[in-house]
Amino acid sequence: MVIFLAKRFAFMLLTMLAVSILVFLLLEVNGESVAVKVLGPYSSEEQRRLWLEDNGYFEPAYVRYFTWLGSMLVGDFGESIRFRVPVAEVLWPRLLNTAILGGMVFLIMVPLSLTLGVLAGMREGSVLDRTITVGAVATTSVPEFASSVLLGYIFVFELGLLPGTSGMTEGFDLSQMVLPVMVLVLYGFGYITRMMRASMAEVMQSAYIRTANLKGLPYRRVIMKHALRNALIAPFTVIILQINWLLSGVIVVEFFFAYNGFGRLLLEASLNQDIYLIQACAMVAVFVAVGTQTIADIGYTYLNPRIRFT
Repeated sequence: MVIFLAKRFAFMLLTMLAVSILVFLLLEVNGESVAVKVLGPYSSEEQRRLWLEDNGYFEPAYVRYFTWLGSMLVGDFGESIRFRVPVAEVLWPRLLNTAILGGMVFLIMVPLSLTLGVLAGMREGSVLDRTITVGAVATTSVPEFASSVLLGYIFVFELGLLPGTSGMTEGFDLSQMVLPVMVLVLYGFGYITRMMRASMAEVMQSAYIRTANLKGLPYRRVIMKHALRNALIAPFTVIILQINWLLSGVIVVEFFFAYNGFGRLLLEASLNQDIYLIQACAMVAVFVAVGTQTIADIGYTYLNPRIRFT
């Protein structure tokens, strides 16, 4: 087990190193381009030259890379062009906001999806199974921008029950979280539900489940102790991947509801060519992606111990 964990963490570090090199080559290797973005297109050649000299852009590329990487590791991402403050002062609060949004979505989406998937898989081909499957497909087929407009129209303009924005200008307001959470749950729960349903249906047809039923074991015990654990192996991947989607894939929802999260920050950085903010967002997103995949691999060893020996 220790060797397995060491391999996974080594792979995680190597992946992060490769991505950092790629980000550096794409965004930092051309110092003149960086100077134009920082100083503006109307800056003079002399101003750019002085800025490049002051910030070490005339040093060899490998020296600049290790200096840049060291700054990244200690949380020094530079100064945001858009906000005129250190990137960290903008990045971490926005990341926390998205974590709050994602946490609320997970608390609702995961139990709901697993429950519906188990119910559908236990009764494959039944009316309940088909109803759940059709509902999951229908909600997943509607993109976030469409469901945001539809739910906003119903609950904000027609019923007047919820606020139309989630800017939190007067502090945290739970009512402003309802619509963003609802949109994300409706779009995301179908994937997990269908995966759980397929996995559960396959497990219920396996020989060891039939043997357990023939031995007269209580049906609840067969489901909870034998079927559910093995059925969770495939959906576990989908659940973990939802973290990446919630981190950087919620741009539409956060922008539509004016929610100050990581996705909206990434959009603002791109629109304003805020190079240092883009670098920080890219590295954070990749770190979360690689980290969650490592967590998924470790989780597999508990759901299916045979995987640790492969």
